[in-house]
Parts: sequence; C-alpha cells; structure tokens
Amino acid sequence: MSGYRDLAPLRSEYAAKEDQIAARLAEFRRVGSRNDERLFEELCFCLLAIQTKARAADAAVKALAVDDLLWAGQPREVAAFLRPRIRFHNHKAAYIVRARERFFPPEGPKLRKSLEGLGDAKATRAWLVREIDGLGWKEASHFLRNIGRGDGLGILDRHILRNLERHGVIQRMPESLTPKRYLRIEARMESFSEDVGISMAALDLLFWSRETGEIFK
Repeated sequence: MSGYRDLAPLRSEYAAKEDQIAARLAEFRRVGSRNDERLFEELCFCLLAIQTKARAADAAVKALAVDDLLWAGQPREVAAFLRPRIRFHNHKAAYIVRARERFFPPEGPKLRKSLEGLGDAKATRAWLVREIDGLGWKEASHFLRNIGRGDGLGILDRHILRNLERHGVIQRMPESLTPKRYLRIEARMESFSEDVGISMAALDLLFWSRETGEIFK
C-alpha cells in the first residue's frame, strides 16, 4: 500500500456506511433482474445524468415515464419537457429516442438480450460505448453498476477522481479523460480496491456519499 494516504478515515467511514452501501448494491442487482423497460429507464437516467445532478436526472426520467414521453415522445417533445430540468436537453432527448428505437423495435424488446450476449462487464461496457449515442466510458460504467452488472468498473466522475487523489491513488486530477487515461486510472482504482479490501462498487458509493451527503446511485 505504498503511497496511499488517509486509509484510517477511509476504513472508519466504510465501517459506518457498510450496511447502507450493501443494501444499495443489492437494490441495483434487483433492478438488473427486472424487465427491459426498467433497464431502459436506468439507461436513460445515465444519459441524463451527464453534467446534471443525479437527483434531477432521476426525477426527469420518472416524470417522462408518467407523461408517456419516455416511451412515445419524439425528440422535440422530449427536449421541450427536459429543457427546464436537464442540461443539454436537445442532445439528450435525441439519445433517448435513438436508444428506445434500437432496443424496442416492433418485434419486441431486446435490451436484456443484447446485454446478456456480450460477455464480462468490460466487454459489455466497450460495446455500449460503441453502440449507444451519448454513452461514454463513465456513463456506460454507471449504467452497468446500476443494474448489478458492473461491480468491477470505475465510474470516474469528478467526485471519484477527487477522492482517488486524496488517497494517493492518482497524483492529480486529470484535465480530461481520454479512453486510454480512463482505463489507466480505473486500473489504479482496481488495485487500490484490492489492497484496502473494499469493492470498486462500494468505493464508488462511499466516495460519492462523501461529496453529496447521501448514498444514491
């Protein structure tokens, strides 16, 4: 563990929150066992959460579903609904509609089937990044974690990176995250996770709760 810092506070915080974190991770696994529509809602949450607070993104997905725009709205309608709620509403509306058209064709839903045929979490993530407009490495990792399929992936947003810097896992916050840099930092986080005996998914929720004051998603 050479070079790591502040491990005693980390372990103390985790001990205090371990049960809550375990319950949240169990909930993610339950979400992953549900139907294609529920999986799609979680995908939409991750698309909307880009540069938007998680609570706002979650509320927007629920409101879209209630108004049937999530399932039947066209890009212009979805964008108009999102405009007061979400940043980059036009782009995100287009991403949602394209994903819906892809995974819910007339012959029947195929999101779950697509995910189940892709191998391990890292292979699935690479496929998502290639195939879904608007989904980058962080968002694809976030989606898979939130459906119980990405426990070993790093969701490298500013909250997580700031804490990785605090604990000496990285030397400084990166100015940008190219795919190569993302994977390099993720590998360092994975080694840190193994060294401290806290899973990647649990570390993410722990770090996120430090920054936001809650264990959410």
